[in-house]
Amino acid sequence: MANIMNTFFGPLNKESCLYFYFASIIFGVIFLFIALGIFFYIIRIGNKMDIKIGFNLILMLINAFLVYFVNRLLYSMCSRSLA
Repeated sequence: MANIMNTFFGPLNKESCLYFYFASIIFGVIFLFIALGIFFYIIRIGNKMDIKIGFNLILMLINAFLVYFVNRLLYSMCSRSLA
């Protein structure tokens, strides 16, 4: 019984930290695409942007950055704690 508990709930090895590394790369790229998309959208629309759309775009950009940052932080914590 202890072996089963250790298998499913025991500590993971250092290679499992790669999940956070790859997730931070993916969400970093997504953040850049969103930032570029918003930039080109603002250039194309100009002063005619609706305030609700602008607010939603800013929230989407903040959300993408936070997901990137959290994954990067978790990778740093994981890799340094298992070093």
